[in-house]
Amino acid sequence: MNPVQYITVTEDNDNQRLDNFLRTQLKGVPKSMLYRIIRKGEIRVNKKRYDASDKIYTNDIIRIPPLRMSEDKPEDRMLADSQKAMLQTMIIFENDQFMVVNKPAGLAVHAGSGVSQGLIELLRRFKTIYKKAELVHRLDRGTSGCLLIAKKMSALKIFHQMFRTGAVTKIYTALVKGYWPAKLHYLDACLQKNILQSGERMVKVDPRGQNAATTFRILKRLPDTTLVSAELHTGRTHQIRVHALHAGFPIVGDEKYGDKLFNKSMAERGIKRMCLHATQLSFIWPESKQKFEFNVPVAEMFFQN
Repeated sequence: MNPVQYITVTEDNDNQRLDNFLRTQLKGVPKSMLYRIIRKGEIRVNKKRYDASDKIYTNDIIRIPPLRMSEDKPEDRMLADSQKAMLQTMIIFENDQFMVVNKPAGLAVHAGSGVSQGLIELLRRFKTIYKKAELVHRLDRGTSGCLLIAKKMSALKIFHQMFRTGAVTKIYTALVKGYWPAKLHYLDACLQKNILQSGERMVKVDPRGQNAATTFRILKRLPDTTLVSAELHTGRTHQIRVHALHAGFPIVGDEKYGDKLFNKSMAERGIKRMCLHATQLSFIWPESKQKFEFNVPVAEMFFQN
């Protein structure tokens, strides 16, 4: 029996039907049970009853009651055991309110389409103190680096307010194709999400979209590429990846927005992942006024080209 969960809706699930969202989040729950608990009002969105067809939006908080999930297969339990040491080494800071992990590239932050379990599900399974853990923000599956996780609902609410007011600084490191011009520092281009017929989510620059701003700085010039830092001033889906492409310098290894031929040549040189890394997180915790700053160095492979 799982404990009560509180799931915060991210931009990726904005304007989605409640039932469709829950079906991706609660993989082990029978469909009949899912619709029954919605009808009975056991699922709450912002403390209110919702119908299965009602839409949910970014930052909505969904309460999931205790549920009996399908039993894990023995091989699933073995897989979880094999991940324990890895998860332990990923944790770079932890207190009673929140934790910061260094997420590796290739690991999804949560279960979803084609992903049976992500980082947050693994954490909840491994330690009792993580049963109520919630993602504060997201990193794409191919992105590595600093990720904030709230251990309490009260901490999650504080972080959401901090993110809304710009009180959290997020700086990334990216390896991009080409010679990034010294004069290009600030990119302010609205982003619009689009769903293709295949179901794939794409983002493009569009004046009808949401405002999005990123500051880029050159860190090092390399053969055929430039290492840049990117500071987010807004938190739009795929923001750095799409802004880099819009500037004419797609991120190396980006299968969705990158240059396929260039990626292939870089893979032959040993770079077989998307070269985007969440390097730094910093903020002042409102309750104690203590300043926190977390830095995770970029992988050496970013320089090996």
